[in-house]
Amino acid sequence: MSLRFIGIDPDTKTADSPTVWVDEEQGEIVFQGWKPDPQLHAEVAAFEVPGHAVGIPADEGLVRLPVRMVPMIREACDVAERANNR
Repeated sequence: MSLRFIGIDPDTKTADSPTVWVDEEQGEIVFQGWKPDPQLHAEVAAFEVPGHAVGIPADEGLVRLPVRMVPMIREACDVAERANNR
């Protein structure tokens, strides 16, 4: 795995550290973030979208990232896109 560190939440103090990476080999963006509260998890799990199964599969999960990380997420998208076009 070829992870490229993109950035960490600029408001990180010591313990919490939402982070963004890009796996350049797989062409994927990797997020570390906060687990959502049970109420949000239940709401997302029950959400109905046409053509999409209801629920969250066992091999998938949700994370929350602060909006202040949008520049890092944009950068990660650009890096992943460039890696995918090689």
